[in-house]
Amino acid sequence: MRITFDDKDYIYQILNTNLINKDTTQLELIFNGEKLELVMDERKTWVQKDQSKSIDPDLVQALGRSVSLRLRM
Repeated sequence: MRITFDDKDYIYQILNTNLINKDTTQLELIFNGEKLELVMDERKTWVQKDQSKSIDPDLVQALGRSVSLRLRM
């Protein structure tokens, strides 16, 4: 899938599509060739699970929203 953020195009792939529903709080993606795990925090915002390869928090939120919209979570 593709997302445009801050005037740049990014491509990502969802790894756990068969497990995603409205109660999903974790997402596994391939983003820029690397595995990225997102979790929904207590404020209902998407955050990066593993901070070792830090990505812009606004981009992480945009990725989570993109998946939510596409899969009607």
